[in-house]
Amino acid sequence: MRKRFRRRFRKREKGKLAAGVAVVAVLGVCVLFRDFAREDALLERILRQAKSESYLRMLKSASPALFYEKKEKSPMQWMFDLAFSAVPVYGYVTDEEEYATQSESEISYEAILAREAADENYIDETGELVTVTDSGLGEIRQPKQQELLEQESAPQPPQDAKEQAVAVNDSFVPNQTPAVTYSREKLNDFDYLIQNFYVVDRTTTINSSQLNADDLLGRSMKLTHDAQTPQILIYHTHSQERFADSLPDDPATSIVGVGEYLTQLLTNYGFHVLHHTGEYDVESRDGAYSKAGPVIERILKDNPGIEIVIDLHRDGVAEGTHLVTEIQGKQTASIMFFNGLSRTTANGDISYLPNPYIQDNLAFSLQMQIAAEEYYPGFSRAVYLKGYRYNMHYCPKTLLVEAGAQTNTVQEMMNAMEPLADLLAKVVAP
Repeated sequence: MRKRFRRRFRKREKGKLAAGVAVVAVLGVCVLFRDFAREDALLERILRQAKSESYLRMLKSASPALFYEKKEKSPMQWMFDLAFSAVPVYGYVTDEEEYATQSESEISYEAILAREAADENYIDETGELVTVTDSGLGEIRQPKQQELLEQESAPQPPQDAKEQAVAVNDSFVPNQTPAVTYSREKLNDFDYLIQNFYVVDRTTTINSSQLNADDLLGRSMKLTHDAQTPQILIYHTHSQERFADSLPDDPATSIVGVGEYLTQLLTNYGFHVLHHTGEYDVESRDGAYSKAGPVIERILKDNPGIEIVIDLHRDGVAEGTHLVTEIQGKQTASIMFFNGLSRTTANGDISYLPNPYIQDNLAFSLQMQIAAEEYYPGFSRAVYLKGYRYNMHYCPKTLLVEAGAQTNTVQEMMNAMEPLADLLAKVVAP
């Protein structure tokens, strides 16, 4: 009799345990497929099926986490917390998911080229901020009264802008000791890395396998050729970009003049630099990358010793925004490293915009970004990741640098080239 009772008891308990596991499994499925069901209503329906008090008591003893949450939590949040605590493998799965951004509509090759040419915010001939919207190019126009208020806070041109542009300061002393250091352990945490060093545009996605610190920091960016022939190429896809006090007909006060100063500084560090001043956006920015591409390809073919390519730009911001920091007592324009991933959120990898050097491009910008944060905190904005290519496929060690904006003065831009040149020397010098 006692043995029969024990067998019956064990059988009943096994049945209860199996039922409990089944309910927990159903809840897990609800979480995993939360995008395809009305989670709150489904959860309530599942719980209503647990009719008897004994069944609920069994669930409570088998899975107490189901009942510990406070009532003010929503059923959706309740399910998420349960999934992460009861099914830890879910965390490993989601760690490999793409870093999701908002979807965009399917776009054509021509539309991508147009966006690629104009995706950086910029100022048109009337002084208006122009940016890219979901439907293509869209203009953001401030009310006239707001424009006047913003212009009051923007830097004002000096009486002699050209004199300021050439009055570069030679008192810069490279920082030799990092102000802060970042452990490899922290950088290997995908969430920590992307939250502290990157901005992911809605046009693209990236995951932890591609943004892997061990891989990116392990790639050498050091130069392997001597300085007898050009090692570094500097050019400007958008050569017409100017600043708050630029003179209309003076290239020395444009982004080209800033690139010339960076060339001088890198030459002083012992590098052999070729500064290409070709113009590709005189009549229109549309197609600037397409126009510049063949020329850059030819320059690299004619100068096989070039290992580093820098496309130097200027950003475009609202007139009330001033991208500036102080370095060694000088007002210095902030910089931003920019990467194209040849991948759109909606359609995945762009087969007709291949880039075999995406990982090398990412490695270069990350190494520069970490060096900037360590030696000149606050100098560099987060690395910006976007969906297109930007002619970064011609050379593994390619940087697209957004230095300052139209609201910066030429002197602030010149000042920014000093720490930028030092950072390049720290990362690429043999």
